[in-house]
Amino acid sequence: MTNKTTDLADFEKKIKIIFKDKNLLKQAFIHRSYINENTGTKLSHNERLEFLGDAVLELIVTDFLYKKYPSYTEGELTALRSALVNAVIISEMALAVGMNDYLFLSKGESKDNGKARQYILANTYEAFIGALYLDQGYDAVDKFVYKTLLGKTDEIVSKKLWRDAKSLVQERAQEFVNVTPAYKVLSESGPDHDKHFTVGIYFGLNLIAQGKGKSKQEAEQKAAEAALKVKDWMD
Repeated sequence: MTNKTTDLADFEKKIKIIFKDKNLLKQAFIHRSYINENTGTKLSHNERLEFLGDAVLELIVTDFLYKKYPSYTEGELTALRSALVNAVIISEMALAVGMNDYLFLSKGESKDNGKARQYILANTYEAFIGALYLDQGYDAVDKFVYKTLLGKTDEIVSKKLWRDAKSLVQERAQEFVNVTPAYKVLSESGPDHDKHFTVGIYFGLNLIAQGKGKSKQEAEQKAAEAALKVKDWMD
């Protein structure tokens, strides 16, 4: 089996950040499942570091957006921040810097490369930020986040990816066809722990589009996104 400690030295070279406390760096990559299978591990899992990193990341992103967009309202800044720090974007950043190659996972988690891995990567990115903050302070984290994440801001703004699809489709529907969209669950399947919903979005009695998701909220968002495309209301 590959020596993960040696690997982390390679990771440090890759991101050009050398940790003073190597245990902090290692802990950022340890998932809870690994501890369950390796009870002799001296370090804990990364959830406390993730808790800290989440707060530091939010402050850095908030400070950046506040200064970059002086004319934006609080609501617009909040929506934009949510778009930048969501699990999908953050997991992409974690993948881009190679974090997936250094995770300490259980054998079961190691085989799962689906949505669960996406959340693990997002959490690891935040845990790494927590570890870096403790090891080298705010400025070091600020530089890392700017380099890995904040460069996405212009793309998100230009494509309006930060706009909430349900809010946008309601705004457009009221403006162009004078109706308020309604959502209806068309079908649901699967056991309680793994439900799948199909939701329709209606303008009056007319079914405009459908969306699927693991929650009603996710399915509604997908339906709203589909309706925006059908109506060519994406801006």
